[in-house]
Amino acid sequence: MGRGKFLAGFSLVAAVFAAATACAGFRSPESLIRNVYAHYGRGSAEYSNGLPRDEETARRFFDPTLRGAWTALHDAPYDFLVQSPTWRLGPISIAIPRRQFDRTDVTVTFDNEGRAVTLNFIVVNGPDGWVISDVESPHDSLRTFLTQFRR
Repeated sequence: MGRGKFLAGFSLVAAVFAAATACAGFRSPESLIRNVYAHYGRGSAEYSNGLPRDEETARRFFDPTLRGAWTALHDAPYDFLVQSPTWRLGPISIAIPRRQFDRTDVTVTFDNEGRAVTLNFIVVNGPDGWVISDVESPHDSLRTFLTQFRR
């Protein structure tokens, strides 16, 4: 009976830990990117309007230095993560050209309404999992973009 109680207690602790870590960050860089672009599909309103700009989304997807800028974005001419004000995305391709300890570069390519888009996500593994530190396009970075259109 002692072993059964131990296993039940261990399962409870594991479930609480899993629920706590699910609130922020992701388990892998690939999972992070797939969850970003899940918000750019066609279907329910919740997953068709782009990545939300609320506090909860910022906490899940971005490192602490980028969260405030993500939620303060105002009157941007386009969505940086798809490089356009509108989208109809083709298949997403994910490649990892470089891993360095708790930092990983992730190259993402896709077709948006007939135009090829390539972005480099810089993701970091923190205490809550993988989150976005910055995103680079051929001409700009997400940090610069967010600073430019801050409220």
